[in-house]
Amino acid sequence: MLVALLKQYLRPYARPLTLLLVFQLVATLGSLYLPTLNADIIDKGVTTGDIGYIWRVGGWMLVVSLAQVACSIAAVYLGARTAMSFGRDVRRAQFVRVESFSAQEMGTFGAPSLITRATNDVQQVQMLVVMSLTIMVMAPIMLVGGVILALQQDVELSALLLVIVPVLGVSVGLIISRMVPYFRSMQKKIDGINGVLREQITGIRVIRAFTTEPRERRRFGAANEDLYQTSLRAGRLMALMFPVVMLVMNSSSVAIMWFGGHRVEDGMQIGALTAFLSYIMYILMAVMMSTFMFMMVPRAAVAADRIGAVLDTETSVVEPVEPVVGTAHAGVVTFDDVSFAYPGAEQAVLHHVSFEARPGQTTAIIGSTGSGKSTLLNLVPRLFDVTEGAVLLDGVDVRRLAGADLGAVLGLVPQKAYLFSGSIADNLRYGRPDATDDEMWAALDVAQARTFVEGLDGGLDAPVAQGGTNFSGGQRQRLAIARAVVRRPKVYLFDDSFSALDYATDAALRLALRPITRDASVIVVAQRVATIRHAEQIVVLDHGEVVGVGTHTELLETCDTYQEIVYSQLSAEEAA
Repeated sequence: MLVALLKQYLRPYARPLTLLLVFQLVATLGSLYLPTLNADIIDKGVTTGDIGYIWRVGGWMLVVSLAQVACSIAAVYLGARTAMSFGRDVRRAQFVRVESFSAQEMGTFGAPSLITRATNDVQQVQMLVVMSLTIMVMAPIMLVGGVILALQQDVELSALLLVIVPVLGVSVGLIISRMVPYFRSMQKKIDGINGVLREQITGIRVIRAFTTEPRERRRFGAANEDLYQTSLRAGRLMALMFPVVMLVMNSSSVAIMWFGGHRVEDGMQIGALTAFLSYIMYILMAVMMSTFMFMMVPRAAVAADRIGAVLDTETSVVEPVEPVVGTAHAGVVTFDDVSFAYPGAEQAVLHHVSFEARPGQTTAIIGSTGSGKSTLLNLVPRLFDVTEGAVLLDGVDVRRLAGADLGAVLGLVPQKAYLFSGSIADNLRYGRPDATDDEMWAALDVAQARTFVEGLDGGLDAPVAQGGTNFSGGQRQRLAIARAVVRRPKVYLFDDSFSALDYATDAALRLALRPITRDASVIVVAQRVATIRHAEQIVVLDHGEVVGVGTHTELLETCDTYQEIVYSQLSAEEAA
């Protein structure tokens, strides 16, 4: 997966990568050429006392060094820029893919894991790209060039490479093989600590209300300690890497000076021995850089697998190949023998549900907790797709409509009223980007939110914290309702969207909704009977099955399940 990811997202940068290769080649060849020039100064200049020769060769060494520095700077710049662009592209690709996920895929990965994959995992691969482009390109050139030039200096002394390189390679290979499982485990433990931290920050009010801070500290401490222990084991092996490499390199230097001294006695020039020692160091440096890269590859490979799992996951809610277009939607929603089961579930959540919601009418869905009310509503905007049957919009299966066309017809107020960071105006314009201030104030009037918004500093420009945590539950619900009203859709979907409102506000809001929903279908999921008792059609669910359809009065006479719900909330006199 790592190779496939690199090939796919580095392909657009072929030109800068080619320039980088050229600069790296020039810089590396320059560094390999310098020991030869240095040997010439020692053997021809110093030995003979030719000062002019020393100045000429020394000047040429200065020019080569300056060219090497310039090329190295250019190569590092191109490598860093390309790596950062690679990271940006991978993050964007993940974000686009996650945006297409249905609730099913979101539940499979989980928010903490998706956040880790888009940040930490991308960073691991990005660092590998940086190091590869700035080091790994240089290493093989330095290795091959160093071997060739070392052989030119002395073939017999070069036989030491047959011992040095395998010893270094085997030692590093053993360490790396032990590190891979720890790196794989570390990424999963980062997911876990992100999940705990995200949950604790989100639920800080509940934690403080129940004074469970010590328990949550222990819970976070356990996850943190787990990651720490795994990281410590990987770190110990990583720390062992460089002492082993330096031991081999220093032992190699001692061996070369020992055997090289005997070669000097046999006629080898001192300058040649100095150059040979430099080339051996270059070779070992190339091997060390390669081992450093190999040390990064396992963790980057694990991260790439996790990134690839996201990018390769196709959403279960797919866009139609040939969408139905040009349909003037009236807003008739039909559930035609709808069944739905979550993947891997033993039984379906919904069983053969059939009813129709028409414009100008309010269709309420009520039932006990876990009866499938929210799941049923989520089938309309295709947060899930039906397992059997079909959900129709004006006679057209919603699976045959383009996502943008379907979304333009719907106004959804989810069960959890979520607001985005920004301002109140920014959140209301999620419903319609071109909404004017007057239209937003009108929507706030309908949602019974004008009074508290006018009381805020800035009014429509008042700040909203992430998730709307600077507002109460009832205020968030009213702002979410206003966001849907601004859109003026053909179908309103309210998923238990009035639960945080008091009865007076609930009644006033429903009254204000009637004029603007006169030509639209309204589907309301509710727990409170008072919210839906005046609906033109009430659908009663019990364990995913429709057990009653009718008005409040009709269901009181014919549906036992509805009677139980009503009498659990209202007295007989209130119910009548």
